[in-house]
Amino acid sequence: MTSRFAAAGALRAALLSGAALAGLSPAAVSAQTIQPLSTQPLAVQSLPTISVIASPDDALPAGAGLGGDGLAARLLTTSDVAALLRGLPGVSLYGNGGVSSLPALNGLGADRVNVLVDGAPVAPACPNQMNPALSAIAPTRVAKVEVLAGITPVSAGGDSLSGTISVESAPPVFAAPGEAVRTEGKLSGFYRSNGRGVTGAAEASVADDTFSLGYNGSWSRADNYKAGNGQTVRSTLYNVQDNAVTFGARRDGHQFTLQGGLQTMPYQGFPTQRMDLTDNRSVFVNGRYEGSFDWGTLDARANWRRTRHTMNFLDDKGGYAAGGGMPMDTLTTDAGYSVKATLQLSARDTLRVGNEFRHTHLDDWWDPVAGSMMMSPLTYWNVNGGTRNRVGTFAEWEAGWSPAWTTLLGVRNDVVWMDTGAVQPYSWQNPLGMGMMAMANPDAADARAFNARGHARTDVNVDVTALVRYTPSDTSAVEAGYARKTRSPNLYERYAWGTGAMSSSMNGWFGDANGYVGNPDLKPEVANTVSATLSLHDATHKGWEVKLTPYYTYVQNFIDVERIGALSNGFVKLRFANHDAILFGANLSAAANVYQDEHVGAFRLSGVVGWVQGRNLDTGDALYHIMPLNALLTAEHRLGGWSSAVELQATARKERVQALRNEPETPSYALVNLRTGYEWGDVRIDAGVENLFDRTYYPPLGGVGYADYRAGGSQGTVGPLLGAGRSFVAGMTVKF
Repeated sequence: MTSRFAAAGALRAALLSGAALAGLSPAAVSAQTIQPLSTQPLAVQSLPTISVIASPDDALPAGAGLGGDGLAARLLTTSDVAALLRGLPGVSLYGNGGVSSLPALNGLGADRVNVLVDGAPVAPACPNQMNPALSAIAPTRVAKVEVLAGITPVSAGGDSLSGTISVESAPPVFAAPGEAVRTEGKLSGFYRSNGRGVTGAAEASVADDTFSLGYNGSWSRADNYKAGNGQTVRSTLYNVQDNAVTFGARRDGHQFTLQGGLQTMPYQGFPTQRMDLTDNRSVFVNGRYEGSFDWGTLDARANWRRTRHTMNFLDDKGGYAAGGGMPMDTLTTDAGYSVKATLQLSARDTLRVGNEFRHTHLDDWWDPVAGSMMMSPLTYWNVNGGTRNRVGTFAEWEAGWSPAWTTLLGVRNDVVWMDTGAVQPYSWQNPLGMGMMAMANPDAADARAFNARGHARTDVNVDVTALVRYTPSDTSAVEAGYARKTRSPNLYERYAWGTGAMSSSMNGWFGDANGYVGNPDLKPEVANTVSATLSLHDATHKGWEVKLTPYYTYVQNFIDVERIGALSNGFVKLRFANHDAILFGANLSAAANVYQDEHVGAFRLSGVVGWVQGRNLDTGDALYHIMPLNALLTAEHRLGGWSSAVELQATARKERVQALRNEPETPSYALVNLRTGYEWGDVRIDAGVENLFDRTYYPPLGGVGYADYRAGGSQGTVGPLLGAGRSFVAGMTVKF
């Protein structure tokens, strides 16, 4: 896509550098996204976007330096789609399971990021978000990822604060007009030494110039990884299989796509959680229509997904026998549609209008445990028939006043209505009867109080975006804007009702093993963000670029927590509560082609630095899960079909932590990664080393090492999670 705004703020600086930092080459970035605004016809330019991952055929402009780096091989190096964003300015990742990291943009993460998979949001189907949206698609199925952060156009989505991450699977492949039936396929394999991780993937398609049928399947598994000090980090294993079939039809500027698939996770360990994923099955159907008309374009989508999820204990946390342990089940159905129209009113003016509807139905229940006094004889209903519906409508006007000045104004309304049914605890009585020896049963009193009040809530939310871009010369540009964005609570934030030690500690996606309790009276969060971007570059946008983006966000009714009690071993019990908060920071990125020779090859340097601070204005405490000062520098080389890179990842000490949740501090560290690959014809081979010097380190947002803490007898204070030590990686892709 051609870019008109850097509404993505710091992330758009990744156009020349971030792809390399994320383990991709600059050739994986669409060349059009870095064309100067003044050289493009105003009538055909589009919204701000950065394409972090695109087709490997989307090369940089001639003479830009490095070329393709094997997109398929890069996607095979991780089982976690969120990890593909690592190293982009402003992006950080909450630690979670091996395929389930939660992304944050400019300090705001989890549900505050609007994550779309093939145009549709995926609601949490677990009280610990063990199956977040980006885990719903395998990396080998990803064809494009677009990231918008900070000042985000209203057409990019609502019900979020920090921006939008859109992941698209590969579109149908068609033969050229008049070409005979076209068939193609690809086989890929990958191995990671640390944890003995293995990935295999297969793709195949058959098509003529009108119809297309394709298949994509993958399987990934790994054991527990080892840290740099040689210690095995428990509950980091996983196993996931993904299968999808895509049908496409096109004619005269109109295209229809129908996709269906099944994903299964037999298990996934969670080192920071009290529970593990012991079964997860998700089936989905998506439909999309794209049409071109005299007046503009129309994009309509419909989606349906059902997820059945089970938590229990894997062996690292004690294991479970058939029918035993502590089974906890969730069944979620997501359904909805979106319609977007782009009208070219004139050479200067473009109007975008759209409407969408999103529905989520959630049941979350915990079967009784035989032989347990505390967890029997009834089924515990954490959420019973919870529903969350949202209708969103937007209008957006883009105007190119001159080659130097462009503006974007948009307004959006989202109405969110939620409700849930009556709940019940494991028992309405104290476990040992009503006598003097009776044990306390706070959940019974909580359930009665919850059932006695009304649960229905309706929020009417308004978003506004105003952007301006000024290009005084062909070597500089200034962008500035304001955005008001609103997010309503999710079903767990409002309706998780139990305050007991066990019931509260089963809810919480923060990786801290604390207990969390919902609050039906939560108000929607409202974020007011101002941001500016200064961009300096060579006249051709091919040699070098530097970008600096400072930003400031004031959040009204920020959903933080208040402490309502203590759990054993120093953990705390927390209730979600509204506060006011601020976040401010800056992202700096730079990239340059430093040398190119026909015989020696092309050399490129790139780097990104991120800094963000956050504070709860009511308590004065630091905000939770805020990344400390960090940087990532990359040196790349390419000669013919050979491409290599050296990466240095450095992170400062995390000293600003939230005392309320006992967030641990983490020391500073630096890691070195190497990668190389060679491609000839239809075969590509990749190899590399991650954490070359086998450093022992603690990811600042990794959470706590609860699984290791529990295995050690739950003695002392739980510490931060250990990161993975050195790993040798190798992979091969064959096309046919």
